[in-house]
Formats: sequence, C-alpha cells, structure tokens
Amino acid sequence: MPAKPARLQYDCAKCPGYCCSYPRIEVKDADLRRLAKHFAVPVEEAERKFTRWYESDDGRERILRHHKDEIYGSICRFFDRKARRCTVYTARPAVCRDYPNGATCGYYSFIRFERKHQDNPDFIPLT
Repeated sequence: MPAKPARLQYDCAKCPGYCCSYPRIEVKDADLRRLAKHFAVPVEEAERKFTRWYESDDGRERILRHHKDEIYGSICRFFDRKARRCTVYTARPAVCRDYPNGATCGYYSFIRFERKHQDNPDFIPLT
C-alpha cells in the first residue's frame, strides 16, 4: 500500500512572502517557457524582462529579477507587495512549486509562534 502523503502544516496565504525574498530564485528553461507562455511573449523577451544571470564559483544560473520591498528590502518581481501574493502563481518556477520541500515550513512555524506570543495576528518579524 502506498504511503499516505504528509498533511501540510503551513498556509502560504498567511505568510508575508518570506520565500519570495530569497535573493536567488532559479529559473530553468522549462520555467522560462512557462512564463513566456503566461505573458504571451517570446522566450527571449521573457528571459530579458524577467530574469538575470547570477555568477558564482559554482557556475552560472538564471534567476528571477527582484524589486524593492518594504519588509524584506527586495523580493521577486512577480510578488504583489500590497496583497503579499504571487502574481504568476500558475506559471511560477519549479523551485517555487517545490518549496518548502516537505509538509512543514520553518518560517511559517516561526511566524505563527511569534503572532501567538505577540498577540498580534498580523505581526511580521523584520529581523
């Protein structure tokens, strides 16, 4: 009998977008094609408008561009800073689809703990 999938213990709708503030959100070729289709633009245009190349000792990777954010300083360019939600959810990259790679999210657990102990359901820890 196959194992029962783990019940999710987080709710992205109650998070201010912590994972979207990661400085490197990788965009694979398939992700780029999905974004281009979503916006009905050529892949080359999507790559130029939505991504940039990051160079490190480990090599080169294509990542999503960011824009300024009052909470985290910088956040994914597709993140709606007022609603605190992804604007391309159905076209989001694979790394976003897979996050947090399990049934729990450490940041969500942390923010839920802080909101309870601060007695403030909207509290956002900034440090």
